[in-house]
Amino acid sequence: MPMRLAYTMTGGRGALDPLLHGVAQEAMAAGRRVVGIVQVNSDRPGCARCDMDAVVLPDGPMIRISQSLGPEARGCRLDAAGLEQAVAATQARLSTGADLLIVNKFGKQEAAGRGFRPVIAAALEQGVDVLLGVNALNLDALLEFTGDLATALPPDPATLSRWVVHEEHGV
Repeated sequence: MPMRLAYTMTGGRGALDPLLHGVAQEAMAAGRRVVGIVQVNSDRPGCARCDMDAVVLPDGPMIRISQSLGPEARGCRLDAAGLEQAVAATQARLSTGADLLIVNKFGKQEAAGRGFRPVIAAALEQGVDVLLGVNALNLDALLEFTGDLATALPPDPATLSRWVVHEEHGV
């Protein structure tokens, strides 16, 4: 079965997370076996930046992937250990069978060859469709990793839904 690989980007901060969460929910409701993660952000009183949690698809757990670095911190808030826990949980679910892998963000870890990169490669090798979120900072690294395999999709819920639910494999 031919695999399909696509990515999408949004312009607004945090806009990609609810978009991909909705796409995942719709794909699961349509009977697709979905694995991967979507991100849920939650505000914390007294903090300028939100907490980031990864929901491991299809049914949890929720894993904290951010560190609280204090109100003046400007560095990367990603908790690499939390991310690796989400990666391991996703890998385990992928090994039991899937139709679709969704990764909310091909980020700094993936750009550096870590994070979800091995899971993405394994999914593609197994013929599992892959939908990735990415931002402009990491787009070049994604395209280098995927070569000419990746299709850019607009951040439109209807377009993404058609891709994950309605299109036939190999289209």
